[in-house]
Amino acid sequence: MLKFNSTYFISAVLLFTIEIIIALYVHDAIIRPYGGDFLVVILIYCLAKSFVNTTVTTAVIVVLLFSYLTEALQYFHIVNILGLRHSKIACIIIGTNFAWTDILMYTLGILLVWLIEIKVLNKPQ
Repeated sequence: MLKFNSTYFISAVLLFTIEIIIALYVHDAIIRPYGGDFLVVILIYCLAKSFVNTTVTTAVIVVLLFSYLTEALQYFHIVNILGLRHSKIACIIIGTNFAWTDILMYTLGILLVWLIEIKVLNKPQ
């Protein structure tokens, strides 16, 4: 089940770099709030597939559920509950504000992954 895949790992590193660039340098009304959320599920997917040999569909579902769970925890202010509201890194990683648009972006991002993997690259589901 565990198997290193360098292609997914390089993709994850590239996406992580893009996420950092967005966080540090992009302060607009579209890419920062929506693009980052769209890309983060793709990043998590690539990171998971870097180390776990699983089907595309299983990985897509797990990543999407993880993303939804993270957003739900934001709704319940988990950062405050854990006493981490003064930790900038915790606030960035976990997030602090629930938004339905985030859930939409996670869904669209992982749908793109699924479509590329299944329909374009013809990988087994």
